[in-house]
Amino acid sequence: EVQLVASGGGLVQAGGSLRLSCAASGFTFDDYAIGWFRQAPGEEREGVSCIPIIGDSAYYAHSVKGRFTISSDNVKKMVYLQMNSLKSEDTAVYYCAARYGTTRLCLLPALYDSWGKGTQVTVSS
Repeated sequence: EVQLVASGGGLVQAGGSLRLSCAASGFTFDDYAIGWFRQAPGEEREGVSCIPIIGDSAYYAHSVKGRFTISSDNVKKMVYLQMNSLKSEDTAVYYCAARYGTTRLCLLPALYDSWGKGTQVTVSS
């Protein structure tokens, strides 16, 4: 059973940083696309960053490019999202997700079938 547990959210001032962690278990890490997504109140869930297959180059949403960095630890089966220069518009619940098989469209939430519970990120201005 695929399990994903996200953590690391919190309250931070604008301009600050947070690192989110996603602990993955129950599947062969190397065969899956992994992504971070977020959903603000009243908004649709959107892709933030993803890795098509572990070891591939990452994709980023335009709104976070240059500020956020996704990384993975294959041994620990962890995926991280380092978020710098946070803005109030980054406030949302952040989710990690996984799907079997690579895809260049890994920022699309609809392509994922395994989701962890979210972690709240609140950026105060």
